Amino acid sequence: MRVRARGLMNLRAVLAPVAAGMCVMAAAAAVLVPTLGSDAEDDGPGRGGPSSPAATHRAYGPGAAPASPALATCTEQNAAESLRPSPDDGAAVERIKEKGQLVVGVDQNTYRWGYRDPATGKLVGFDIDLARAIAEDILGPDAKVVFKAVPTNQRMPALRKRSVDMVVRTMTINCARKEQVAFSTSYFQAGQQVLAPKTSKIKAFDDSLRGKRVCTAAGSTGESELAAQRHGAQVLTVPNQLDCLVRLQLGEADAVVTDNALAAAQAAQDPAVELKGKPFTDESYGVAMNKDDTDLVRRVNKVLDDYRGDGGADSPWMRAYRKWLRADMPGISGPPSPEYSD
Repeated sequence: MRVRARGLMNLRAVLAPVAAGMCVMAAAAAVLVPTLGSDAEDDGPGRGGPSSPAATHRAYGPGAAPASPALATCTEQNAAESLRPSPDDGAAVERIKEKGQLVVGVDQNTYRWGYRDPATGKLVGFDIDLARAIAEDILGPDAKVVFKAVPTNQRMPALRKRSVDMVVRTMTINCARKEQVAFSTSYFQAGQQVLAPKTSKIKAFDDSLRGKRVCTAAGSTGESELAAQRHGAQVLTVPNQLDCLVRLQLGEADAVVTDNALAAAQAAQDPAVELKGKPFTDESYGVAMNKDDTDLVRRVNKVLDDYRGDGGADSPWMRAYRKWLRADMPGISGPPSPEYSD
């Protein structure tokens, strides 16, 4: 079963707490450490919010991991396949247990997925709940989770450098990324779509974008789609998706191309913007890990199997969906089914 998530989001309600920077938090023994900078090293407090217009980085370049020969068989149809689940402890799981904590790369400025609750100051969201479930399975009910806010374009470098144990950050599974990192099975289904002001003449991801300034996050699927076909648009890339929303609201961009799941709350909260056209891709979100950590991939897939449950209304996945996503993306009946390569 493949389930498409529809809709989009405005982060105006969380811009203030996000821009205020990061602090150490203890909620279910979790802490948030500073954002990773452009070289995937800790870059100090307050860097998780909007970046300067000139700050543009790419995830692909010198030092990128070489392609694996096995990836010659990766296709659009089987990209979401992963290793079968196992509860066994291997080298990667043992390393996490020896540290006594799970270090997870997350977002802190995407409403509903990974953001700081303005009322409590705590990091919350659909991805955050999933990260906690993984930590509890590996480390027990008092698991310590260290959250690192990782820009979109630094997700894979952080994994390759082992700055984090995994990334749980609305990350689309595709063949190009599987050359550099490993993925779990899919835990959410999404698609790219255009977000623009309601008054805009932009109609969809088509030639109505000609001559327009279109913003997308560097290293994102949106950037790849615009590189393949920009429909005559001027493309602006920024480190984080939040930066695109800020530029749209400031009139520095005419439209945004991003996952519809990420943009659902933007359209729901900002009466001035709306989705244009329909989703033009079909994408699966997965938990990303270092390619060498195959035992960790299998362990995460075991957690995801438990998280999905039987797909019923009382499964952990459905409870998280109702809590975080249903208001902006109604009509999803259950999680995507896992697909395995072995």
